[in-house]
Amino acid sequence: MRFNYGKIFLLGFGFFGVSVIWATYNAFVPIFLSEKFGLQPALIGFFMTLDNIAALLIQPPVGAWSDRLRTPIGRRMPFILIGAPIGAIAFGLIPLAAVLPLFVACTTTLLLSMAFWRTPVVALMPDITPSQNRSQANGIINFMGGVGSIIAFLGGAMLYDINPAYPFWFGSGLVILAALMVFLFIREPKVNEDSQEERPSMLTSLKFVLADTDRSALRVLLAIFFWFVAYNAVEAFFTLYAKNHLQFSESGGTRLLGQLSLFFVLFALPSGYLGSRIGRRVTILIGIVIMTLCLLLMYFTPVATLTTVLTTLPILGEVPVIGLILMIVGIGWACININSLPMVVDMTTVAYLGTYTGLYYLFSTLAAIAGPIINGWIIQLSGKDYSTTMVAAPFFMVLAFIMMLGVRRGEAAPLQGVGEKIS
Repeated sequence: MRFNYGKIFLLGFGFFGVSVIWATYNAFVPIFLSEKFGLQPALIGFFMTLDNIAALLIQPPVGAWSDRLRTPIGRRMPFILIGAPIGAIAFGLIPLAAVLPLFVACTTTLLLSMAFWRTPVVALMPDITPSQNRSQANGIINFMGGVGSIIAFLGGAMLYDINPAYPFWFGSGLVILAALMVFLFIREPKVNEDSQEERPSMLTSLKFVLADTDRSALRVLLAIFFWFVAYNAVEAFFTLYAKNHLQFSESGGTRLLGQLSLFFVLFALPSGYLGSRIGRRVTILIGIVIMTLCLLLMYFTPVATLTTVLTTLPILGEVPVIGLILMIVGIGWACININSLPMVVDMTTVAYLGTYTGLYYLFSTLAAIAGPIINGWIIQLSGKDYSTTMVAAPFFMVLAFIMMLGVRRGEAAPLQGVGEKIS
């Protein structure tokens, strides 16, 4: 199997669609919950985890199911064709919900449908990519995801000022387009049905990880949990932090996230190549250090300094000091995020690819549940001091760093490695 840049870019449209949805959701739903429905920070933090609680129950078994499924259009495509349209419709209805129960119904439908197709679309990457190219491939896919986030944050900020519903309707259309691109242009490789290798369940894979004397898989999964706790703790409350602590408008806070996403995109591909050149583990450790220092800087720097405008750029608009810090955060996050999934899937064989992708999302989803809840309580107990948004994240980044120090496997395999087993 050869590495095909064109195929990977086309596959990236799937992740593009996922990113558009969640970027818009994470930017504006906390604002709705606070301003429209009057929820307290602890409840907002819990609400922002509801999608991840459902995903926790759905994504890992769906990954294992997609490993075993056989259809004329492939083992991953049916999940995409069912989940994406339902998610797009539910997403478009969210800003129209005038009462909290209806709002919850829309978001619940969205999270169930998104959980249904996210793991299969991500599992397509190792399906069609040789092991030694997976960091580069993940870089390309995350590049496309980052483009989706930029469009959602920057385009959504402009649309929100016109009508708060427009970013959601725009996102719905882009998700449908993204799913169609993947379906029309990606052909799944045939799986060797003659192989007698057992296709394990997610629970069996987790037991295998826990029993492994090397502990590398467990360590990297725990590291994934810790750095996603840090990231999600900040992301869930960032627009409220920008509005209440920095005194930015809703759209202004969203533009700051767009500046982070821009530099994540710019460094997505370089991070993949860096992971191949100096090693995935070392690249991730560098990213953790960068993010830890930036988060501490945002906490200790006075508001007057953080909001000082450094320059004005086309599309990005005004770039304050905190915008510059967030750009550096984007670089660090690229170093971490681009190389983590390839490390996980290169600790296993072809029969486990979807299952280990599910394990990756199991731990990242647990973190997405814990992060907003932790920060929600910190903010509420501090008397709604939104500067405390940045308190918990550095601590969890340090824990992730400690876990990664003990990882010994997960680097790119030689040409005869895992990727070559896929026919």
